[in-house]
Amino acid sequence: MTFDPSTLSNFVLLAAAFGAAFVAALWLSLIFWAYRDIRNRTRDNLMRILAVLIVAVLFLPGVIIYLILRPPQTIEEEYQKSLEEEAMLQTIEDNPICPGCSRRVQQDWTVCPNCHTRLKKACQHCGRLIELPWNLCPYCGTPASALQIEEPSKDQATSYTPATGSEE
Repeated sequence: MTFDPSTLSNFVLLAAAFGAAFVAALWLSLIFWAYRDIRNRTRDNLMRILAVLIVAVLFLPGVIIYLILRPPQTIEEEYQKSLEEEAMLQTIEDNPICPGCSRRVQQDWTVCPNCHTRLKKACQHCGRLIELPWNLCPYCGTPASALQIEEPSKDQATSYTPATGSEE
């Protein structure tokens, strides 16, 4: 078997053609990837164009530069983060605070257990809790005075003896 230089030349030419096709496909795929990636990370058209141009002109160093300069989060990740923050703020704002001691209190408490500040009053008609400044029960429509004092029932008033301070 003899060595033919034209066969080696054809083989080198074919390998160079496949190598050039691979590099061209890699270059185009990196440009396409950079476009898709920057499109998910920003809405700014100038940034999109610059990112694609950096990758197209500088090729592999351009990809490294793009990876360094690109925004760290996608638009979707930023949106999800803002939703989580909004939900956390909503849960914080939903819990009422005692006007006397500024501690968190429950919605259905009438008195703060820490400082004994009165938080709500009961409607005389339906018994549901209403805010102190309200002059009307929103549940049954019964008018209530702003400074309503709960009076003891007749049975409690007659059974109480001031001398001993106890009920009989």
